[in-house]
Parts: sequence; C-alpha cells; structure tokens
Amino acid sequence: MSDLHVIIAGGGLGGLALAQGLRRAGISAAVYEKDSTAAFRNQGYRIRINSDGITALGAVLTPQAYEVFTATAATPGSRMDAFDHQLNLLHAQELPPVPDLPGGGHLAVNRMTLRQILLSGLDKAVHYGARLTRYDTDRSGSVTAHFADGTSATGDVLIGADGVNSATRRQYLPQAQVVDAGLRLLYGKVPFAGDQARALVPPELLGLWTTVIGPGKRFVGLAPVQYREPMHRATARLASDIELSDDSDYLACVFGTRREQIPCTDEELFAMNGAELKALTLSLVEGWHPGLVEIVSRQDPASIFPVSVRTSVPVATWETTAVTLLGDAIHVMSPAIGVGANTALRDARVLTARLVQASGGRPLADALHAYEEEMIGYGFDAVRASAARGHNLVGQDPLPSTEV
Repeated sequence: MSDLHVIIAGGGLGGLALAQGLRRAGISAAVYEKDSTAAFRNQGYRIRINSDGITALGAVLTPQAYEVFTATAATPGSRMDAFDHQLNLLHAQELPPVPDLPGGGHLAVNRMTLRQILLSGLDKAVHYGARLTRYDTDRSGSVTAHFADGTSATGDVLIGADGVNSATRRQYLPQAQVVDAGLRLLYGKVPFAGDQARALVPPELLGLWTTVIGPGKRFVGLAPVQYREPMHRATARLASDIELSDDSDYLACVFGTRREQIPCTDEELFAMNGAELKALTLSLVEGWHPGLVEIVSRQDPASIFPVSVRTSVPVATWETTAVTLLGDAIHVMSPAIGVGANTALRDARVLTARLVQASGGRPLADALHAYEEEMIGYGFDAVRASAARGHNLVGQDPLPSTEV
C-alpha cells in the first residue's frame, strides 16, 4: 500500500472510477459525496460508452467488475442517423468499429447500473452527506477539505470531481467560467416492458443514437437500452458480491429546444411535475410524424425531468498544486457529441496512472502536471467539438469569444 492518500470530492462516475483505479493500484483514497445516499436523486438514464470509456473502465475496474459492466451493457450497433420531423432521413452515419473492444467500441449502459458497478467494493471509502465548501493547504503540502456538516479530511491530494457546480473549481480556478448554452432538455424514457411499445419504434430509430430535428431546431433524441440477460443472472454468473437493481429494456427519449421556445420561465419549468413536462413536450412536437408523437406519448411521466445545458469555457494551463479537477468540474460540455461521461472516465484512467507514478517515486507535482496537460488538451477539445455540433445542429449558443 502506498503512503499517498487521495481525497476525492464528488461521487459521480468520474470520481468513483478514480477511486476504483486507485484502490486497484493499492493507493489510499476516500470519496466525499454531497448526496445523502447513492440513490438520493435521479442520476439519468442511458449513457453511450465509447472506446475511451470502455478502455478507461477496463483499466480502473477489477476484472470481475469489468465483466459485469460488459455483460450489462447493450450493444445497439454504431448507427447515429438524423431525420427530419416527418422521419425523412437527413444524414446517415455509421461509426467505425474499434477492434478488440466489446460492441466494437459502441455500448449503451444504464447510468444507475454503471454507478452501482463503480460503487462495488468501495463501501468503506465513500462518505455521503459531505458537501465540500472549501479547502486549505499547509506548508507540508497537505490539503484539508472542509465540508458543510463541519467535518474535514486531510490528504496529500484533493481531486475536485464535484460536478458542474464545483466548489473546488470556484476556489481553485475562479477564472474558469461555466455558461448557459441556451438549450433546455426534457429527459424521459419509454418502457419496453410490453411488446406494444417496442413495436411502435421502427428499427431505423433503434441505433446507437438517433436525432430527429424539427422546426426551429427543436429535436428529439432516441436511444435504446436492451439488455442481453437479467441483472441478477449476470451478477450470479460473474460476481455475486456486486448488487445491481433490476431494470428492464427501455428507449431513452430526450426532447430539446432553445430556451426561448419554452413557453414558461425556467423557474416554472423546473417546478413542473412529470405529467406537466410530458404535456409540454407533446405540445412542442405537435404536427410531427404521428409515429414519433406516439413514441413521445409513451414516456413514463415519472421518468421525465428537465435539464439546463451548460458548458465550460476553455481556459489556459494553470499552475499545478496539490489540488486538481476531473470531469464536469473542469470540462462540462453539452451532450451534442455524447462524450461527457466518457471524458470523465478517461480523466480517471489518466489520473490513476499519474498517481501510480507518484506513489512510485515521481514527484507529485510533476505527476499532476502531466495529468493536467493531457486532460486540458482532450477535455477542452471535446468541449469545443460539442459546442460546435450543438450550435450547427440544434442552435446551442457558441462558446464565448473570451475563450483562451
């Protein structure tokens, strides 16, 4: 076991993946998560896991947990087609397969299922109800994280994996901006528990991700999650100590539009219940292809929730200290190219490797600087690409011109 102790603020996918990688490498780590429990709030639904994410999970998870991940991931193929609102094909895209990766490098997972896999084996390392408010450093180089409940924790490194509203980022990089991208999304899902709902969806809409673009750049995104075997069977076969909640096949259904096209204020939007959000969505797709309207109408009202899309503004390299950032805390992006979670998982893999080097004798500052240089490159490239595609396809605000 290394003498290095790592404090991770935030128990999202990136923070948990880092904790898994460090645990596997024999490096002490503790995760401090603001939510009171792992299931405190809706974590979202389907996530695309690309080759970066698959490679990262293969590096940080135990072999058994990685097998559970691949067994519970859907393999919807590699089509990412776009249609108009009458379901006329606008653009067909087939992503190339990545050799030697499950699903050819194109998987779809249920977010909560992946989160439960990432939590496996970390029971004693994850502390809930611990919202970071600030941190201090001392002359020895140690970092002390302070939490809203009055407790604190001291370690050699603090990793801010505390999401888009990161308190770590606000203190560490006050110049780093997160801005409203101008889009509002309504996430929901269509259960496939019965054959009737599944039969409503034409096969051409069941690819890796399908975008339907309507008037005013309103859009609906569709993506299936169809399991190959029940959860309990997968864990019993591969890792009986990993507990997963039961889930059944569904179609993720995301409606999005410019904020100006929502006929209410943000305050009113975020106060709506699921039935009201469903009615709002149906009013905004009125006149679209009847088959698509029927799919939207099949959403489970209890599953629908609104999201304001925000994006980081890329910043220049900063001076390395014993504090650094990971995932949405530094490079939150719109979902336009579907790589936000994958980029956070990549961060976890790269940072794990650098901290392993530090535990083996490389100066900690050098190891963290190497991580930051690499992460800033691919992370902000993804932010820029997401903003560009979101602007061209669905009217996302361009990144501010103050970008460095």
